[in-house]
Amino acid sequence: MIRYRARWIVPITSPPIANGVVGVEGTQIAFVGEANDAPPGEDADFGEAIVLPGLVNAHCHLELTAMRGFLEDLDFRRWILRLTNARRAVLDRDALLDSARYGIQEGLLAGITTYADTGDSGVAMQAMREANVRGINFQEVFGPDPAQCAESIAGLRDKVSGLKYLETPLVRVGVSPHAPYTVSDDLFRATTALAREWHLPMAIHIAESELEQQLVVGAEGSFAEGLRRRGIAADRRGSTPIELLDRLGVLAAKPLLIHCVRATADDIARIAASSSSVAHCPASNAKLGHGVAPLEEMLAAGVIVGLGSDSMASNNRMDILEEARLALLAQRSRLGSFNAPTAADALELATIRGAAALGLQDQIGSIEIGKQADLAVFGLDPVGPTQDPITAAVFSITAARTRFVSVAGRPLVRDARLVSSRDGLADRLRALGEALWQWLEAGGEMKGVV
Repeated sequence: MIRYRARWIVPITSPPIANGVVGVEGTQIAFVGEANDAPPGEDADFGEAIVLPGLVNAHCHLELTAMRGFLEDLDFRRWILRLTNARRAVLDRDALLDSARYGIQEGLLAGITTYADTGDSGVAMQAMREANVRGINFQEVFGPDPAQCAESIAGLRDKVSGLKYLETPLVRVGVSPHAPYTVSDDLFRATTALAREWHLPMAIHIAESELEQQLVVGAEGSFAEGLRRRGIAADRRGSTPIELLDRLGVLAAKPLLIHCVRATADDIARIAASSSSVAHCPASNAKLGHGVAPLEEMLAAGVIVGLGSDSMASNNRMDILEEARLALLAQRSRLGSFNAPTAADALELATIRGAAALGLQDQIGSIEIGKQADLAVFGLDPVGPTQDPITAAVFSITAARTRFVSVAGRPLVRDARLVSSRDGLADRLRALGEALWQWLEAGGEMKGVV
């Protein structure tokens, strides 16, 4: 047994343990308790530190890490168009794979052990396998024109069939009909049917922006105008984007609903009744000007909510403890509350609730005997004194404090350094960033679909 000792162990589902030990045998946690009660074993003493369950990133786009800083201060539709056109023109599969690899490295150095990745290329599956992290590769599907539905779903079946062969005990595949502005009602139904037939998890960007709301509810706005310029009908589809999913039968598949910034009280009731879950992305929502999601109301209704970084194209960094802090501060500001949500609530979003949002709560998300040894250790030396490790984790610690990370008992970060890294990866990411700017300066943005 390896005995990980620290000033604080924070199991999440039970009270913090001062001067505690987490004992690990193989891939599993075998002991949690005070150091004096620990069975014999090999000691790894972190000293003045907090041991947390490995953090869960409930929504990211690893293949877009190279676009950090490339899409600043743009309205949402232009942001999407620049992203889509630049990705198609500049980033081939090797570039996207390097981008995903770099994103995972950044995540590991922030204590993130599980990644719910949404992407079109499928490279995140390979990158997660290589890095020995835990995750779900949600394969995206697009098709705003109902006439595309058969072709789109056939392509999705082929891609998922290929990715299924890459599944491991740590990494699995899911599906993601992207969003109402890129997916027709017919394709939503077809993807939901496939997810249920093949028992696949499903994720959907929904209720994120005002433009999406205008499209679904009023068949107006720049999304609607863009579809019509492409010869695709844009009709009123529902009273809200989430009501649309409910009426189409999508919520019956219990999808992961990404963003939900514009969820109404009725929407929240629909989400709760269907046992669907939510990926809350406070930094991305704020940076793109979408607003603040009704997190406290969702939690009060019993909705399962995890935290996501979203892509580095919309957030610029991957730090789930910072997302927890932002989620808490934004809600308290929105509600005028001094104590809701609590720091414990916020830390649960980053751990056990995030795990539950992905259906992984029986394996990860808390430090309990029998669960997988996904651990993240954060140093406390520069941020003392520490009266309460939970408030310290949310209000004082950032990714820079990460000291040790393991997935299924395997150390991936030691002494704040990656155990394994790829030579030249950072240089290749810088080159990709330069190539993206060269494309933009050459007028590439003006050559795509408008």
